[in-house]
Amino acid sequence: MILNGWFITGATIGALSAVICIIATIFRNHPADSSILSLAAVELYLAVYAVYALISPIPLNGPGWEFWGYIFTAMILPPIAFFWGITDKTRWSNLVMAAVGPTVLVMIHRLQVIWHG
Repeated sequence: MILNGWFITGATIGALSAVICIIATIFRNHPADSSILSLAAVELYLAVYAVYALISPIPLNGPGWEFWGYIFTAMILPPIAFFWGITDKTRWSNLVMAAVGPTVLVMIHRLQVIWHG
């Protein structure tokens, strides 16, 4: 397992986003602003990670299309959950947004494994 600053930062942001959204699910009957902001933090992290991957030197074996597919998929998850949250005005939209954090955490781990071979 590759534990560098990128993974630790992504894991922290993803876990905090999930906790914030779960707490909002418990206490709110509609999408919480804190849940939406936590999704924005996850998306910002992914954007910075993607830019870093574009400008950093490529390893000898190269990350390939699988790497970029994971980044693209991870980057579309927060906007999908955001639009779900603003269209579904129930408490469960917070829970849908909570699923993004752990999903992105797993995808970041997979990106690290692909990048470092």
